[in-house]
Amino acid sequence: MTDIVLTLVTDYGVMIVFCVTFLSCLALPVPSSLLMITSGGFAATGDLVLTSVLAAAFLGAVLGDNTGYWIARALGDKLGDWLDKHPKRSALKAKGTAFMEKRGGSSVFFSCWLVAPLGPYINYISGITKFTWLRFAMWGVLGEIVWVGLYVGLGHTFADNISGLASVMGNASGFITALVAVIALGWWLMRAAKKSAAQTA
Repeated sequence: MTDIVLTLVTDYGVMIVFCVTFLSCLALPVPSSLLMITSGGFAATGDLVLTSVLAAAFLGAVLGDNTGYWIARALGDKLGDWLDKHPKRSALKAKGTAFMEKRGGSSVFFSCWLVAPLGPYINYISGITKFTWLRFAMWGVLGEIVWVGLYVGLGHTFADNISGLASVMGNASGFITALVAVIALGWWLMRAAKKSAAQTA
């Protein structure tokens, strides 16, 4: 995967950074985080301009977030039903819903970078539930600043060891997402138990 990303960045420069970050925010399986790390490394060697990489990644991510939100807002329950038809998408949607119920608007912020695999699903859930667009956009912009700055910055700083850094960041992201899912499930079970106890009493 790293070799493919290196080739894409070499051939297409910041345009591929924009396209991939945009598509990743629509839940398409593209290596956006790895691409940003790699692009940061290219910027460190002078092959790309750092400000251009940051701008392309940020604009792609913000436009992707908002496109996902408005698609979901327009399609509503139809999109929700489509997501539920695939077990993996359905599981991520359920995790995203639980995370959003617990965190509210800040879930948009954290889903951009801390639990990035949930990000596109938070975008869709926000649209389906008609979460206020202005709040969604504000939290999304703040989150994407952190995501883009973190990954491009790390790539720029550790340009000599891109592969090792990408592996560490990928594993950390997966671990954090799983941890959040476990916490959200525990919180839901506690609420259900309390509600059941109250009804019994």
